[in-house]
Amino acid sequence: MAAKVIRFVTDSTADIPQEILEKHNIGVVPVFVNYGGNSFADDGKELNRESYYNQLATFRPFPTTSAMPPNMTEQALQKALEGADHVIVLTVSSKLSGVYNAFRLGMQKLPADRITLIDGASTSAGLGMSVIVGAEVAAQTGDVQQTIRAIEAVKQNSKLFAALDTLEFLHRSGRVGWAAAGIGALLQIKPIIAVENGEVVSVARVRTFSRATEELVNYARQFAPLDRLAVLYGVDYEAAQHLRDRLADIAPAGSIFIVRINPAVGTHIGPKGLGVVPLSAKWKS
Repeated sequence: MAAKVIRFVTDSTADIPQEILEKHNIGVVPVFVNYGGNSFADDGKELNRESYYNQLATFRPFPTTSAMPPNMTEQALQKALEGADHVIVLTVSSKLSGVYNAFRLGMQKLPADRITLIDGASTSAGLGMSVIVGAEVAAQTGDVQQTIRAIEAVKQNSKLFAALDTLEFLHRSGRVGWAAAGIGALLQIKPIIAVENGEVVSVARVRTFSRATEELVNYARQFAPLDRLAVLYGVDYEAAQHLRDRLADIAPAGSIFIVRINPAVGTHIGPKGLGVVPLSAKWKS
């Protein structure tokens, strides 16, 4: 069977470094952040991430996030199909967002046999890791089924962990049911959350953020040896660098990337959040 040209399309929550997007010609459809009576696309133009995070705590009413309209996904898919035999779409977890449904609606008028829609079951670099590896395997093999198997292997051997400075933003968002309970008692607790089976779960609660960071290191080390690692931050780049350095011994040289968390996710976890997405080398076996 002849090798196929396979293109990838994802949403802007994937937090994929720009150089990787360009290398693999990955299409990105922005999600929207709504505040101050306006709706802003997270496309690197309408919304400045650093400025947004610096103001996030002061916004009233609290910002909301929303999926893109289906016509935007349709246009992105049409563009991707022009230069490809097959398009694979990976989205933020359908349990956390309406993005998956926006793509499902957007592909209805397009050739179904040339598009594969996959629920990424994660967000931020948890989603991005599946897209990156998928794009690499697609370029190497030109085989759709082999690429899909690689994506599933990555999903099974990686996980997003995040340390929150406060539960307040997750509570305000109303997106996570357990975050609404006992908020008064938990405001002084530093929660560590993870994305499991597409849902946000609490995995630990500690008293200090330094201890929370230590827990991130411990969780990441459980996946060693790593194939690669993503480190996520909102405003504290130095803390992200420190986290990277703490984990450099379990990841191959040059396989760790640091990325600022997208506003659609950062709105819910707060600007001071830190995260890690370890990908175990076991995904290749």
